[in-house]
Amino acid sequence: MIQELLQFLMLDNARIQQAISVINSGGIVVFPTDTAFGVGCRIDNSEAINRVFKIRNRPMTQALPVLVSSIDQALAYFIHPSDIVRHLMQTYWPGALTIVDYCKKNMLLSPIRGGGETVGIRFPNHSVPQLLIEGVGVPIVGPSANFHGKPTPFTFASLDPAFLELVDFVIPGECTNDAVSTVVDCTVEPYRIIRQGAIVL
Repeated sequence: MIQELLQFLMLDNARIQQAISVINSGGIVVFPTDTAFGVGCRIDNSEAINRVFKIRNRPMTQALPVLVSSIDQALAYFIHPSDIVRHLMQTYWPGALTIVDYCKKNMLLSPIRGGGETVGIRFPNHSVPQLLIEGVGVPIVGPSANFHGKPTPFTFASLDPAFLELVDFVIPGECTNDAVSTVVDCTVEPYRIIRQGAIVL
């Protein structure tokens, strides 16, 4: 039993390392998170970002969520994170909460921001995206791994085979919540819930 577990962990680690290599080479990877399966790439690779939009058939005006592996990493992209932003991070991260706030536009490509001045950032509570981000060295985008307007994939079996054919690498696994993230707009006071998801504020 122990030997089987070690073999599984080694295989899992090999997939993670391969995915990191693919992402750093400008590729697109599908991976499990604590909410749904995501599809992502480096946030600083414009060609890869454009491919994510094309693969998902997502309008370029719709911003992409950014996934980070620490609170400090997220704070680097917000201009003046308020006390409430810091409180939400400390209370609900890592977890299924996406925080939208004004960002440092020079640090984020325009399509990620939907051409606007804000960004939605999340620190997922799942080892796979955390390891990917740490290995890549920068945040990754992380919209759900489905065509725009189609059902969100919460299980590996629910991933569309046609979608998977368009990406460069797939990490199988399990998502820990059967719900999307809650999205909160912190550019207004009091904050406003844009989308109700797994976390209730």
